[in-house]
Amino acid sequence: MVILAVVLDLVISSARVVDGTGAPWFRADVGVQADRIVAVGDLSRAEARRRIDGRGRMIAPGSIDLLGQSETFLLVDDRVESKIRQGITTEITGEGESVAPVTPAILAEWKPFTDRYHLKVDWTDLAGYFRRYRATINLGTFVGAASLREAVLGYEDVQPTPQQLQQMEALCARAMEQGALGVSTSLIYPPGSYARTPELIALAKVAARAGGIYATHVRGEADTLLAAVDEAIAIGREAGIPVEIWHFKAAGKNNWGRLREAIARVEQARAEGVDVTANMYPYAAARNGLSANLPQWALAGGTEPTLARLRDPAQRARIAKELWHGGLGEETPDGILVAAVTDPRLQRYVGKRIAQIAVEEKKTPEDALMDLLIADRLQTEAVRFVMSEDDVRLGWRQPWVALGTDDPGQGVDGPFADRRGHPRGFGSAPRLLGHYARDVKLFSIEEAVRRMTSLPARRMKLADRGLIRPGMAADLVLFDPARVRDRATFEQPAQFAEGIDTVIVNGAVVVDEGKLTASRPGRPLRR
Repeated sequence: MVILAVVLDLVISSARVVDGTGAPWFRADVGVQADRIVAVGDLSRAEARRRIDGRGRMIAPGSIDLLGQSETFLLVDDRVESKIRQGITTEITGEGESVAPVTPAILAEWKPFTDRYHLKVDWTDLAGYFRRYRATINLGTFVGAASLREAVLGYEDVQPTPQQLQQMEALCARAMEQGALGVSTSLIYPPGSYARTPELIALAKVAARAGGIYATHVRGEADTLLAAVDEAIAIGREAGIPVEIWHFKAAGKNNWGRLREAIARVEQARAEGVDVTANMYPYAAARNGLSANLPQWALAGGTEPTLARLRDPAQRARIAKELWHGGLGEETPDGILVAAVTDPRLQRYVGKRIAQIAVEEKKTPEDALMDLLIADRLQTEAVRFVMSEDDVRLGWRQPWVALGTDDPGQGVDGPFADRRGHPRGFGSAPRLLGHYARDVKLFSIEEAVRRMTSLPARRMKLADRGLIRPGMAADLVLFDPARVRDRATFEQPAQFAEGIDTVIVNGAVVVDEGKLTASRPGRPLRR
């Protein structure tokens, strides 16, 4: 029995404690004072301002999403409800492009989003963004190498002079000083894709000196997957920096089965002392911008030059020939689902596949896709059915693979009610617990929890999160292991999970027996 001299703010009693290490659960009470876990054991005689009966449920550390996309979304809707209701209490973001630095040219590219959702961007650097921060969840961010490029070089396919690279390095160093977790890339999307490996090594060295990480959406996830993984490993080796591969996958039916080769490359690098890990979402479909179908050359310069090319008959004809084999491998019009639009007048397209839109509008699939991009000023989002379930399961069998949803948090009502998105945004954590751990038995529930808690916490150097033990931050989730499941589908992705009843962030109850409270205790997490 644990005897405490203080009155605890909260005790969760008689739950099965899944502590985040992967070890078997044990039954205990968990005591919280302010924003910290202060005791784990028998607290039946401890005084507490509130007790929550955990019988029949498991208690785990709050999940850490190693790649969300909520940085601007949560400034529009601070509930971040799709994340918090699946037990995600911390999100890591900043994929290639980050919320800072901000320049007038970058702000012009954001205009369709900021105009629609009435978001005032009053910051230019990471410190300014963090001053604006208010949400249910915690958030840490990388500084994006593409954003550094945009701030110094703009959106053209050019290489930096030595002086320009120094400017980019200085911006990177400033972001690191202000709390960025490291530097990131997203190398299939312009202008980030225009960067050559030496430029990335130089930026990674800046992050490494500050104790940061290099996180990457590798340069190819389809035909060039192995070369792209090799590049990521080389950057880690040359810069002396840990490497995190975001949304690890082999895309395109012609590449199914090749994830095994990519895994072998990572294992070999790890054996040689290069610190490489990865994260995945537990679904066999991807989501990104519909503009990713456009060839790299067509995207040079940013939005206006790209729209001009789509309207020019000669360039449009050239683009049409290159639409179906891009960064995610071979695709077909019936394998691309419109998930979200920015222009509300185009809402009728959401939930339809490009092939269906083409038939309804009596157009070729190529014209249907390009006309939609023009109408929505390149802002359309798409779900792409390009992955193999066998590869997904193989990836999750690797002990160094953690959870990353790759989706922003949103509600089912409010400003993002019309955004359909991807089921991973609502169901990733419960799918790992319910489907893959409990039902498929890919691994134990304790191991599923480790993949979402201590593994990503250690990876991001969040020393006080990811475990249930005294002294750790009180980010906690109560769930029913028999009931937990994802309800989100590709047809109806905006559905909250079942079986996750209570979520606590920094000691404050945010989801209280299924009800969202008014508490917004989330914090920016600085390196």
